[in-house]
Amino acid sequence: MPGAVRTLCLAALLGALGARGTELTLELPDSAQRCFHQELESGVKFTLDYQVISGGHYDVDCYVEDPNGKTIYQETKKQYDSFSHHTEVKGVYTFCFSNEFSTFSHKIVYFDFQVGDEPPILPDMNNRVTALTQLESACVTIHEMLKAVIDSQTHYRLREAQDRSRAEELNGRVSYWSVGETLILFVVSIGQVMLLKSFFTEKRPSSGGAGT
Repeated sequence: MPGAVRTLCLAALLGALGARGTELTLELPDSAQRCFHQELESGVKFTLDYQVISGGHYDVDCYVEDPNGKTIYQETKKQYDSFSHHTEVKGVYTFCFSNEFSTFSHKIVYFDFQVGDEPPILPDMNNRVTALTQLESACVTIHEMLKAVIDSQTHYRLREAQDRSRAEELNGRVSYWSVGETLILFVVSIGQVMLLKSFFTEKRPSSGGAGT
């Protein structure tokens, strides 16, 4: 029995690690919009988490529509947000990311779309009348810790990507500023040389004959 429980627990943990929904990172050009569609049953819970990791002011417009075209979520110029909803009708739900308000900044957006509640780690866990065994309790604890680790890794991965993007942007600005300062210094130096040269240039008096 303990061996079977261990096998079941390991399978449940591996399944929980794999069941993470849909995670994508997309490039959103300036003045563009990207939409995604998902067919859902009625009475199903879905969750949408998104975050802008590079580009402009790290903001994006986002909205979600139900199969009837009704907007159930809409936010403008958000850096990150999370939205959960229980579907009321069956059909295709649409969620879009828009960068139409920006005319020159490309954005990179990460989003995680999850459908349904997470199944219990052990079979008939919600309907059990007996207490969990020590091994089963350990499996549940490990499962919760793994979920926390995965969420933390995702959070820090996004923060690292965002910080790298900001560092590269700052490095580009410093490089452009250095090139500009070099050009200005070069122009000023040439101007000073020409000005000093004009001071020491001997001017010959113009010869004009006066007729007598």
